[in-house]
Amino acid sequence: MNSDLDRVQKGLKEYLEAKRTVFARFYFLSNDDLLEILSQTKDVEKVQSHLRKVFENMTELQFQPDKTITGMFSGEKEFIPFVGSLDPKDKKVEDWMGEVENMMFCTVREVLQYSIKDYLELERNAWIKKHPGQCVLNGS
Repeated sequence: MNSDLDRVQKGLKEYLEAKRTVFARFYFLSNDDLLEILSQTKDVEKVQSHLRKVFENMTELQFQPDKTITGMFSGEKEFIPFVGSLDPKDKKVEDWMGEVENMMFCTVREVLQYSIKDYLELERNAWIKKHPGQCVLNGS
């Protein structure tokens, strides 16, 4: 039984390593957290409890009724709509979370460029209140 247990544990370790290789941010999760995420592939919204561990200061994704993802919320409850929508349906968790990561990069880049352009046109206090905190910190 011990040899069977060792074989199962080795197989599990290899499986989790393969998932981490596909989506490197899974290295920030414990084996238990990663197993919980991988076991919830049918209900993509249940991944939200682990977002903060995977993405810096992202606490929630905005899901539409059809389960498409259209935006993200920070820990401060700032909402940033994505420049496009993502459909996680029929995809592996590591694949659609990689798409979320890419969409996050594209969206933050676009929002930052917009806030920098807007900086020259608005009074500073109005500009600060209009744009997300990350853009205000980096764009001013």
